[in-house]
Amino acid sequence: MTTVTSPLAGRAIGLAAVPDPVFSGAMVGPGTAIDPVREAGAAVAPVDGVIVSLHPHAFVVVDSEGHGVLTHLGIDTVQLNGQGFELLVNKGDTVQRGQAVVRWNPAAVEAAGKSPICPVVALEATTDSLSELREDGDVKAGGTLFGWQ
Repeated sequence: MTTVTSPLAGRAIGLAAVPDPVFSGAMVGPGTAIDPVREAGAAVAPVDGVIVSLHPHAFVVVDSEGHGVLTHLGIDTVQLNGQGFELLVNKGDTVQRGQAVVRWNPAAVEAAGKSPICPVVALEATTDSLSELREDGDVKAGGTLFGWQ
């Protein structure tokens, strides 16, 4: 069982509330989303593992069981071309849960006209493989979002 923790402090809102049909329809995979606190900080690794995909606005960490967890920092933030995002690790790096991966500012993303909502998705998972899915309430960075069988 993999425990997936929040890469950010904020409020869990569930994927259905994400203002993007690809995420809200769980087309990328099941999971949840965080409406982050509006202050500069770092998104952290939600599991121990290897960074297999790394962009200023999104990253994927794959754990020792082969579970890939996507953290997407905001919606349509690829259009910001990396502006306002600082990579703190490299693709291929091994990271520990809670380790800073990308520094960013959700308030700046919102000021640029983009949603700061952050989907946290279990890639190539089925909905019934997740348990104790957090879809509401305040969460701290490192707080449990869901379990993955």
